[in-house]
Amino acid sequence: MPRNGEPVRYMERTREYYRALGYAKDYRWAHFDDVPFARLAKPLREARIGLVITAHPADKSNHDAKGIRHVWSGNVEPLPTPNTDNLAWDRESTHTEDRESYLPVEAVKGWIRESLVGSLATRFHGAPTGYSHRKTIETDAPEILARLREDGADAVLLSPL
Repeated sequence: MPRNGEPVRYMERTREYYRALGYAKDYRWAHFDDVPFARLAKPLREARIGLVITAHPADKSNHDAKGIRHVWSGNVEPLPTPNTDNLAWDRESTHTEDRESYLPVEAVKGWIRESLVGSLATRFHGAPTGYSHRKTIETDAPEILARLREDGADAVLLSPL
């Protein structure tokens, strides 16, 4: 949060940023008309939680030869420190020195100890950031969903940067 205690209005700030750059149309966030979400089939205290982040591996192994980012996965044990340096985020209002702020493994482990959730999937997944809605909707989102299902995740915590 900014120093005044008010939440950062990221969507509004993004619109203002693109307008200041001279774009005629506001940025459009990717979305699904048919969302693959559903009510939990079991209580949250019994559910396995999957994590999805937008950072990428420190070695940038999720980049292809053209520099295009792809879905990647990492183990929660031992927990790596993903790279956030070349991603766009509000550097005036926050930082990424606290890995828990964008990869909240310890928070979920605390919820497990408190019996709020059942377990944590053994992997987390990286959603590549980009400006192609088609790639997000047709390629990346289905791949992440497939990996979460493979992990047996019942619910997902999305932690964008």
